[in-house]
This record gives sequence, structure tokens and C-alpha cells, in this order.
Amino acid sequence: MIRVQQDPFDPGAELNAFSAAVAGAGAVVSFSGLVRDVAGGLRAMEIEHYPGMTEKALAEIRDQAVARWALAEALVIHRHGRLEPGEVIMMVATAARHRADAFAAAEFLMDYLKSRAPFWKKEETGDGSDWVAARDADEDALKRW
Repeated sequence: MIRVQQDPFDPGAELNAFSAAVAGAGAVVSFSGLVRDVAGGLRAMEIEHYPGMTEKALAEIRDQAVARWALAEALVIHRHGRLEPGEVIMMVATAARHRADAFAAAEFLMDYLKSRAPFWKKEETGDGSDWVAARDADEDALKRW
């Protein structure tokens, strides 16, 4: 269950549909990321990707999570295009028999998305636009897996 899309989505509706489809799961964990304006001057974020390559990379990491934590299912939705502060940019959801597996798998997917998923982000401010550089903290988070 991988989707890369430009259109907005409703995380609540996505979570309800996901939860309804996972028979036998004892835990469902979800995380939704929003475009945040850290410095107070962000007008928009432009997210680019290569269709086909991005979906393949996300499917591979999703499959790793499902196998590693014996998940009933995992969902990854990520948007591309121009997004403004406060908009939902992505969502992961995991379902497992036990909460520890669902939480760990969701964190694993998030760490991967932050550091390895093939998306390129450019921030637009009143001063112009700049590509977002990789952060050491995101790389460090991935090392624990």
C-alpha cells in the first residue's frame, strides 16, 4: 500500500479505511507529517520525485518493514508538488498483532522517509528558494535500524 500523489488526502479517512482492512491486528499505529514553518518565513515547499523510481523505493522499504516486524499491513502515502505550511505532506500506518511491532515499524518507515526516500525538497521564503539539505540527525536516526 504505497501512494505518491499530488492531491491532498484526509489522514483520518485513510486511517479508518486502513484499520477496517486489517483483520486480526491488535494494534494500528499512524503518523502524519505536516509542512512546518520552522523559521517563520516559509511560503511553500516544493517536493519533486521521479515517478516509478520513488514508488519502487517506497515499496521495497515497506516490504522490509512488513517482513521484519510481521506486520499485517503497512501504508505509506507521500505527496509531491507545491505544499504550504500546515498541509499534510505524508502518512505512514502500520498494523500488527502487538503494539511494539506496530510502533517500531512506523518509526523505521519514518526514519527511512526522512533520510533515504527519493524526494527532493525546495523551500520558498520571502528571501528566495533553497534546496533542503540532509540533516545529520536524520542520518543518525536511521543508524539504529
